[in-house]
Order: sequence, then structure tokens, then C-alpha cells
Amino acid sequence: MALIKKPVTGMKDILPREMRIRDYLIALIKETYSSFGFTPIETPAVENIANLSSKQGGENEKLIFKILKRGDKLDIAAAAESGDANELVDGGLRYDLTVPLVRFYSNNQANLPVPFKALQIGSVWRADRPQKGRFRQFYQCDIDILGEPGNIAEIELILATTTTLSKIGFKDFKIHINERRMLKAMAAYSGFAEEDYDNVFIILDKMDKIGIDGVKSELAEAGYATDVIDKYTDLLTNISGKASLEAIEYLGNTLGSFLEEGTADSLREIIETVDEVKTGTFEMLFDPTLVRGMSYYTGTIFEIEVPEFGSSVGGGGRYDKMVGRFTGQDTPACGFSIGFERIVTILLDNDYVIPDESEKIAFLVEKGITGRKLSDIISKATMLRSEGKQILMVRMNKNKKFQKEQLASQGYDNFEEFYLEELKK
Repeated sequence: MALIKKPVTGMKDILPREMRIRDYLIALIKETYSSFGFTPIETPAVENIANLSSKQGGENEKLIFKILKRGDKLDIAAAAESGDANELVDGGLRYDLTVPLVRFYSNNQANLPVPFKALQIGSVWRADRPQKGRFRQFYQCDIDILGEPGNIAEIELILATTTTLSKIGFKDFKIHINERRMLKAMAAYSGFAEEDYDNVFIILDKMDKIGIDGVKSELAEAGYATDVIDKYTDLLTNISGKASLEAIEYLGNTLGSFLEEGTADSLREIIETVDEVKTGTFEMLFDPTLVRGMSYYTGTIFEIEVPEFGSSVGGGGRYDKMVGRFTGQDTPACGFSIGFERIVTILLDNDYVIPDESEKIAFLVEKGITGRKLSDIISKATMLRSEGKQILMVRMNKNKKFQKEQLASQGYDNFEEFYLEELKK
């Protein structure tokens, strides 16, 4: 029986053209983030199942690739008797990079500077339903600042991320920013019970698709009182159309004691500072409907929208309570993740050309050339490689035209041909 050629469902092979773009992006990302003081780290692909199932990963916890216990620890009979399949599992593939980072920081905190600025790029796995642009194994690219309680963390994260996107070539994108404490204050001011906040936020998150009337309708269908719904949607209506700083000021004044002191001022300062020092062409927008689904967010949240492509290419926020789950002592933390795979897809779809890529030359060597002539050709290739050029040496095929077309698809647009009878270009 022949072996299976196709990758496992939800995984993919990466062809040379895409791999060149991915390698270029990773190098550019690392170089740019390093200039902001972020330090590369690496965590294992496998995490303890208790960490992955700690109610911090939201819906992702339903998508864990679980790993069976090994040897004597794998007691199938005991699991069958108890009816608990989780007794068979002790590990799982990481579904994001945040939970592993927090474990890493908690374990190595004594040997790390304060604040610690971490850069992590690596594969994650989710047992999701595969579809176009969505895979079960994919790359994430995160930067995080741990140990910095002030909004300088948010400002640095936004500037580092937007600088990177600008270097890649993105323009006129938008950074949507909100505050979980603002979201909760709006809900409390309107009269929603705290246990209903998550459900209310899920409905609010749909506003860009269903509009304010749709939000009112869904809240009514969920059984909430009309006066509470009206008070809530009036807040949203009253800030609709206002400039970001004006909307923040209005909510800060209106919500009063429901809003934690300093929240509105911090949001305003982030937007003003980034707008004053930014280098790329992007816009900072206060978005009171931005929710972000991860349950671990405690403060500022943000998301990058690229209107040209009709999609988000990154997001993040503050998660000050996660480290405390490991150490018993809360540590301020904030992170930003760019959608590496989505960016790669956008660049591929738009025939992205890597800027300043070193010249790639293919040496086509006729069959039969050996000895001194072959040594001379190799010496020439060695000299050009020392000058930074990429040289590929291959034997010349009979169908030279087709061979050149194949090589051109791999980025080789210059050719030198070497023949047995004479050496010529």
C-alpha cells in the first residue's frame, strides 16, 4: 500500500515562494522588534493540560490537541470506569503563545529584567474546522511587556507593531482601541448585572454587522429590561460620530463612579501620544464596541484593521491577572499579536516582491562538463556568493526554456549557461 502524500487534514506544505516571504518577514519582524528592546524567547510546543484548560483561553480551550499519557500512566480501564476521558491526558499542543509565555515568565522571573519585553514567534495548533485561510497548525507572532503597570507598555506595543506593519508595506490601516473597564462601566451604568456582562459583550461585538437596532433587538430577545437596553444603547448613540478623544471625555464624565479613576485619562494619553510620535500612515480610533473574546483581558484592548483587505491583521490587550494564576501574585502584563498567516496570505495574493532581495543567478551547466572547467565554474560561483549573490548550480536540461521558467518561478531571473565546447554567458 502506497504511503499518503497529502499533509494531515488542516496542515499544509509550504512551497519555496511562500517560504522566502515568510523568512523575510520573520527577519524583518525580529529586527524591528529588537530595536524596541524586545528579546526573543522560545517555549515548548507542548504544555501541561491543566495550564491549557485553566479557563483563560476562551473558546480556544475547546480546540486543544490533547496528548495521551504514556506507559503505566495510561490507564484506559480506570478512565473507562470513571467515565472521564481527561484522565488519559496530561499534555496538549499550545493553542496560543500567551499561556506558554506567562508560564515561562512565572518559572524564570528571578532571572529576567523588569520590565521584561518578550518576542515570541512560533507554531500553535487548534483542532478547528479547516477552511480557506484557516489551518490547524499556524504561526503566531507576539510581543509582550511584563512588569510595566503604566500605559507606556501600550504605547510601546502599538508603536512597535505599527512600525513593523509600515516596513512591510501596509498603509492607511486603523488601530481600534478600547478598555475592558470602560466596557464594564457602560454595562454597570446601564443596569446590567455583572453575571450578564459576557453575554452583553458578545451581542455588542456584533454591532458592526447588525447595527444599533440589531443590538437592541438581540438584547431584548435575551430577556433584558427595556429601560436597561435603552440606557445602554443611548450611550452608544450619543458617542456615535464623535471624534475619539471627545467620545472618551463624554464617557468619562457620564459614567462617573462606575468607571475606575484614571481609565479615560489613560486611554486619551495613549491615543494622543501615539498620534504625536507615529511614523507610519495609520489612524488611532477609540472603539467602544471593541470587545476581544479572550477572557483574560483586564484593561486596554486593541485591534488592527486594514480596510483595503477588509480584515483584521492583529490585536491584543492587557492581562494583569494571568501571572498571578501561577505565582499567587498579580503582575502587570500587556501584549500585541500580529496575524502572521493572514499577512502572508495578503502578500501572496498581491504578488509581493521582497525589497532589496539579493540577486539570484542560476548557473546552467551542460552535461559532460567535468574536471578543470567544472572547477572554474564553481570558483566563479564561490566568488559571486562571497559578494552576497545567491547562486544555484544545476545541470542543463534538454528543454532549457521550461527549466528557466521553473527557476524563474523560484525567483531566479538571471541565468548563465556553460557549455562543454566553449564557456559563454
